[in-house]
Formats: sequence, C-alpha cells, structure tokens
Amino acid sequence: MSDLSISKRNVYEIFSKKGTSFLIPDYQRPYSWEREQCETLWEDLKNFAVIDNKDFDDDKDEYFLGTIVTFKNEYDQNEVIDGQQRLITLLLLLRAFYEAFGENQNRTYSRISECIWHLDKDDNPNKSKLKIESEVATDDDLAELKKIIDSGEATINNKSLYAENYRYFQKEIDSFKISMPNNFSIFAKRILDNCILLPIETQYQSTALRIFTTLNDRGMPLSDSDIFKAQFYKFYKAQGKDAKENFIKRWKNLEELCNKNFHPRTGTPTDDLFMRYMYYLIAKAEVQSDKVKGLRPFYERNNYKILKNDKTFEDLITLADFWDGISLRDNKRFSNRVLKRLYVMKYLPHSYWNYIVSIYFMGNRDSQNLLEEGKFYNFLKKITAMFLMHAIVNPGVYNVRRPFFVEYRNILHGNNLRFKYYLQDRKIFREQLFNTTFSPWKGITYAMLAWWTFQNDKQELPPIDIKLEVEHIFSKRRAEFEPFKDESSLELLGNKSLLEKRINIRASDYRFADKAKYYLGYTKNNKLQRGTDILELRDLAKTKTDFTESDIHERNEKILNGFMNYLEENNLLK
Repeated sequence: MSDLSISKRNVYEIFSKKGTSFLIPDYQRPYSWEREQCETLWEDLKNFAVIDNKDFDDDKDEYFLGTIVTFKNEYDQNEVIDGQQRLITLLLLLRAFYEAFGENQNRTYSRISECIWHLDKDDNPNKSKLKIESEVATDDDLAELKKIIDSGEATINNKSLYAENYRYFQKEIDSFKISMPNNFSIFAKRILDNCILLPIETQYQSTALRIFTTLNDRGMPLSDSDIFKAQFYKFYKAQGKDAKENFIKRWKNLEELCNKNFHPRTGTPTDDLFMRYMYYLIAKAEVQSDKVKGLRPFYERNNYKILKNDKTFEDLITLADFWDGISLRDNKRFSNRVLKRLYVMKYLPHSYWNYIVSIYFMGNRDSQNLLEEGKFYNFLKKITAMFLMHAIVNPGVYNVRRPFFVEYRNILHGNNLRFKYYLQDRKIFREQLFNTTFSPWKGITYAMLAWWTFQNDKQELPPIDIKLEVEHIFSKRRAEFEPFKDESSLELLGNKSLLEKRINIRASDYRFADKAKYYLGYTKNNKLQRGTDILELRDLAKTKTDFTESDIHERNEKILNGFMNYLEENNLLK
C-alpha cells in the first residue's frame, strides 16, 4: 500500500465519508481564525457561487479551498497536520446552513447532516461524538463547540472563536436567505459539491510533517518538541485525567525552564533539551556510529517508544533542572571552581560541549542528582583542554565529534578520558598554536581569553547579566598613530583580554594611561565610576605606566606557554 494518497474531493466527500474522524492533535496550535478570515471566506464563496449568474456550470465550476495534510494514527483517526482552520470553519459554516433550513428540509439539508454527524445504522445523526475532535482546545472551548454542533446555538455569553465565527455565519446566512430566498439551498449545495479541497493522506506522521513543512510558508512550522509533547500527552492521557493534567502542568514548567536557559541557533529551546538527552541515550546504547541523523528521526523510532515512558519524562525534567542550576550558579549544587569551568565553556566555538556534559551528568549523578565535585571538576578541565586544542588543530563541530564519540562510554561511567588516538605531537602543535591568528571575530579567540582569565584562581565570575567583549589593550586607534614594527602584533592574543562591555565602549580608543583609569575605576562629579572585575587588567593598570609592542609579545608568550602547560597537565600531548 502506498504511503501517500492525493485526490481532489469536494466538501461533501471530505466530511461525509463513512467513518471519517479528524483529530486536531495536542502539538498543533489552537483554532485561531477570527471574523476577518471568516468574512473573506464568506465573500469568496458568495462571489464564486454567482447565484444570479445563469452561466454557472454545476458540473464543472470549482472553487479551491486549499490542502489538508493528514495521517492515519494508531486509533484510525485522520490526525490533522495542516488544515485545522479550514476544516473547523467549514464545519461551523455547514452547521449554520443546517440550522437556517428550518422546516424547509430537502436533500441538501440531509446531505449537510451527513457532513456534520456520524450516522447510525438507521441513518439518523449520532450526536454523541464530534467529527472533528481537538486535543489542543481548552475544555471550555470544546464544550462550546459541542454545544454549537449539537444544538445549533451560540449565545452572546459564549466567548470562544468557535462561537464568534458561528454567530457571524448565522447572521450572513440569515441575511442572504432574506435577500435571495430562492437561491439559499442552491448556495449550500454548491458549497458541498463545487468547493474543492486537496486532501494529502499518508500512513505515517513523519511523511505528513515533511509535506507540511514543504507546503507551508505562512507561519512557524511545528517544532520537534511539539510532536514529542503530543506523544507524551497521549501516554499520560491514557492513564487518566489526573495524570494528564499533571503532565500538562509539568510540561509547561519544563518549557519555561528551557526558554529561560537554552538559546540554540536552530530549533526551539525545548528541542535543545531533547537533543542533550538524545546524546545521553546514544551513549547509553553504545551505538557504533557517530553520525546523528536528526532529532525527530531518533525519537520517532519504534512508534515513539522512547517517549511512551515515565522515566523519559522524569529524566528530561532532571536534565533541565541541572542546566537551570548551572544558569543560576547554584552554589549548593556546584562549587565555585566548577562554575568557573562551566562559564569558560560557554565561550567555546560551538555548543557540542553541552551534550558531553549532559552525558556525564546523566550517567554519574547520585540519588540526589548531584555529582562528585572533584571528579566533575577534573572532567571539565580535561574536556575544556580537548575542545580548545581541537579548535586550533581541526576546527569545526563535525571534526571534534569523533574524539568524544569514542569516549562516550568513559564519559557515561565517569572513567578517565584518554583520547588515545587524538593526542597531538608537542612540537608540531606548539608551532601551530603560535602561528594561529586570533582575530576578534573568531570563537576560539573568546574561548582562549576566557580560559586564560580564569586560570587565575582569584578571578571571580562576573555578574550573570554582564556581557564580556574582546578588548585590545593597545587600541586599534592608537596603532594608527603609533605603528608597530610588526603589524601582526595588534591581533596577537597577548594584546587581548575580556572586558565588560560598559568599560570597553569608553576605553576603546585611549592611550594606556587613560585606559588604566577606566580599568581601575575613577570618581566623576563625586560619583564612583566602577572599574573592571578582570583581575589581570587591574594588575596591569596598577603596575604599568604603558603597554607596548614588547609587552604584547611578552604576554602572548605567557598565555600560549600557559596553554601548552595546561595540555600537558591534562595528558593531551605526546
């Protein structure tokens, strides 16, 4: 059987097909059409039907309403990926027409009832179940929709969009019926027979989602975590109302944690959490390939088996809480030196380190979700050294995956990391390090400066809301008037430091003596202007009257030799 079915159908065929049942899944966004969209639809349909045009060909004329993308879920429902707005609005429109027929019932009236309700064995409407169910609507809104479909009534006290749109259609249909009573039934018939939809039906959710992403450019596509949430929702819904409501509450809290702490370049913050957890599962499964196909393909395996599990959801909450503690610098969970190592890693050129730390945490946490401080600190030192070294030797996230992939088992179980096949020759690496250009825009420049800054054990972390930028100690502006013997000196690491943005803006173009004032802080109009918290800059300002080209080279040697020693300490050189 083909995975894909595409066939043009009119409104009557879409809604009246025996056994048809549409589900708006939880990962969709709620029904959102307002009066403006309903007015446009109504006027378009009225203009198309050209009631007073005798040339209308009922056998050939068609009006295209758009596509509907669905797949058959495990309960044999047509789960709607795209088309919710059109389907629900058409159902409301048909219900308003049905109500307006009153006692003048005919074949069109009967056909509309087939669209609105399932029929029992005697062809009588079965009003106990809606043809369109929604997991995303609130209980109150669903109650109003059911009331509309059951009774054909929507009072002014009903505030949902379902009710507001239904009242609009009632008003327009009543007006049309008064102005063109002889054409009322014809209009309804042409909506059923001549208004066309293009249903795209698949067997698999993944196929439907890919089609939707290809077709839809009007708004935000569904995120991976939207889909994952739906699987959890179904899992907990099956356990009863209390389990479902508890899940909804906890999921909301989980999303808030993710939105606060994760800022991925692609995907949503909650997607990022699932990505971090995925790497833990990959390490745990001891897979043989380091190639990750993608987030959704990973979790959708075996019909989303991973997500139909209490432990998975609890693990995700635990992992999100761990990263929240890092973001808040929770000193009850993390020592100051561990927080400093984690802070330095934030400046690494890519985010892969987040996955490695997540694997370590999930594999080595105790019953209180805490880590052994000494082992965690040494682990962070080692991987920081490896990430920095690799960013110089073989930059790019794809290149660094393999060395860490072969260590997944050791990371998971808290063993010493060896990187046996990825150690660097001491002499060759030293030459490459000293020949590296540390431009201000390079990620490795920020990372190396952050590492160097916190090699000083006395250096405290800046406040959470303070942004650090790259500072040229010997300013670019000054170099225009006092040229170097070697032009490359300006961009050496020895001429750079991290500095608070507020100070960097003021100190950018000054002579060193003027910069020193800003580094240390000064009084202006009896008000203290705070200096930098970067200890090395404060020390330079106190001990030097100038900072020259020779000072740049001396400091550059100190930093790079210090990094060589750091790699030695972490056994990454041969």
